[in-house]
Amino acid sequence: MTRTTPPPAQAADTVQIMDRLARAAADYYRNFATVAARQDLTLMQGKVLSLLRRPMPMRTLAGTLGCDASNVTGIVDRLEARGLVHREPDPTDRRIKNVVLTEAGVAAVGSIRAEIAAGLPGLARLDGAERAALLGLLDRVFPTTESP
Repeated sequence: MTRTTPPPAQAADTVQIMDRLARAAADYYRNFATVAARQDLTLMQGKVLSLLRRPMPMRTLAGTLGCDASNVTGIVDRLEARGLVHREPDPTDRRIKNVVLTEAGVAAVGSIRAEIAAGLPGLARLDGAERAALLGLLDRVFPTTESP
């Protein structure tokens, strides 16, 4: 009979955390896709809108979404046709086109965020200190050099 050594407790905890994060992300994006569809948007269109807290170059959007710039062009074309975004030249480099939310885009993002927040009752149960702690932990686990 072969005896195996169980993994250290830390490894098991890490696996549990990764599994929980994966489930949370899957649940979040399933809900996000449902909410976006109610606005007649695809998941990716909704994600693009939600990333545009400030004007953003197409290439930056592609990098943030982890897709090819040509994919973002098609997504932005469809959003622009619906009046949710527009393109404008970057003030520092006119060769770069920034994507900017229109008023209708801002309203769509607000509706999406409000509906998603309403679907997260566990988040609503956190007090201010717990929310700050969660945000701090997420920032430590997923550090970024620039927020979108």
